[in-house]
Amino acid sequence: MASVVEYKGLKAGYHCGYCDSAAGKASCGMWAHSMTVQDYQDLIDRGWRRSGRYVYKPVMNQTCCPQYTIRCRSLQFQPSKSHKKVLKKMLKFLAKGEISKGNCEDEPMEPSMEDAVAGDMALINKLDLQCDLKKLGDNLKESLEREVKKKGKSTKKEESNEFIQSQDKNEELGSGEPSHAVDVHTAPKPGKGADLSKPPCRKAKEIRKERKRLKLMQQSPAGGPEGFQAPREPKTKPNQPKSLEELIFESLPEDASHKLEVRVVRSSPPSSQFKATMLESYQVYKRYQMVIHNHSPDEPTVSQFTGFLCTSPLEPENPPNGPDCGYGSFHQQYWLDGKIIAVGVIDILPYCVSSVYLYYDPDYSFLSLGVYSALREIAFTRQLHEKASQLSYYYMGFYIHSCPKMRYKGHYRPSDLLCPETYVWVPIEQCLPSLENSKYCRFNQDPEAADEGRSRDPDRLQVLYKKAILPYGVFKQQQREPGEEAAVLQYASLVGQACSERMLLFRS
Repeated sequence: MASVVEYKGLKAGYHCGYCDSAAGKASCGMWAHSMTVQDYQDLIDRGWRRSGRYVYKPVMNQTCCPQYTIRCRSLQFQPSKSHKKVLKKMLKFLAKGEISKGNCEDEPMEPSMEDAVAGDMALINKLDLQCDLKKLGDNLKESLEREVKKKGKSTKKEESNEFIQSQDKNEELGSGEPSHAVDVHTAPKPGKGADLSKPPCRKAKEIRKERKRLKLMQQSPAGGPEGFQAPREPKTKPNQPKSLEELIFESLPEDASHKLEVRVVRSSPPSSQFKATMLESYQVYKRYQMVIHNHSPDEPTVSQFTGFLCTSPLEPENPPNGPDCGYGSFHQQYWLDGKIIAVGVIDILPYCVSSVYLYYDPDYSFLSLGVYSALREIAFTRQLHEKASQLSYYYMGFYIHSCPKMRYKGHYRPSDLLCPETYVWVPIEQCLPSLENSKYCRFNQDPEAADEGRSRDPDRLQVLYKKAILPYGVFKQQQREPGEEAAVLQYASLVGQACSERMLLFRS
């Protein structure tokens, strides 16, 4: 099935949720009626990002706060000291019910729903009503509205194919996260200290220890009725740092105070498990918006919630060489003692896990759930890689250096930023000096380098017009609308040649 999109053009001069500028933001957007996971992968590798079905790309050299796409190389990721503190804090809480005092070691969340696409929500709601090509979200909204009216309705029993990752005292089940061995790639070049501009280093003995641990894991086959039984980790020597997985899945005592499970459920199209937990998830989001973003009790509405966090244009795919849970849009639910306390909205794509949004119960802010969920998603990416070898990156959305509170994403190392002109990935430590001098930067140091995926032949762009598919070269001979060609050429330059030939540009 081909992607079907409706290009909406440039939107400039509106409020920015990062610097609070009243009219400094600029972006181009399109409404995605449907989209393949490969097309979206290629789009985010050109600086695009989705909010519901609305897909937008900041105009980097015009917007007040340039937003650079950032990805973490998850296979080489090593948690920092602050990351380890968060994981240890969670384990202490689960084991003994201890609540840490003082700084919660949390990180700023993404802006609220309105700030994320700032002013586009009215457009999105209007488009949603006008959309007659794809109505994937209609049944979902109606289902949730019915459930909201039925207070106290018990949730349905989860089916056997729901993916659960449990941090219980006796079991560690995979949430669609294969727990077999993860390949260890070459270590990054050593740097000095904890300087953000320097890459982290790994000792040779640590790499040897990791290989030995993975070999032992391979010898222990997986099993279990609901997911994948994680093999017991061999004990780490005192003088060697623990891996991310060892820190997350450290065994708990028999009399642990709490039980944490992470469940991955498909959100679009909604699975039965997703529908059964929709009301509880919505209530967590509503509390999050009220406490964290100071929204009124009337917001968000059911329609806003589903449009922003549940509806997705991504078509689900389950190829034999893909992850067991398939590709598409999911909610990663964090269940503490039988209730949802946080939800990570993610897209699983051919080469990455893309983080869309996180919301949580404010009562559990002391657990630093922003940091904890990011570490769990990195571990999830590493485990999906075992089945889908190309899937090895964790995309964290946008890195905004001009906004100090949003620089925390650069601490998940090693990571790369996307050059806004040539669309090549550049290690973040090479980008930081330039960003200190200018908000907008071209990271590719080769002055002769160009965008290799640029639109070279717009006439081959595919157009959907009056239920017929035709090349733009043919379509432009029929249309007489002023500004039509300029809009199509702008669209082609932003999506690139490959996507322009695969995706269908809807024209009325």
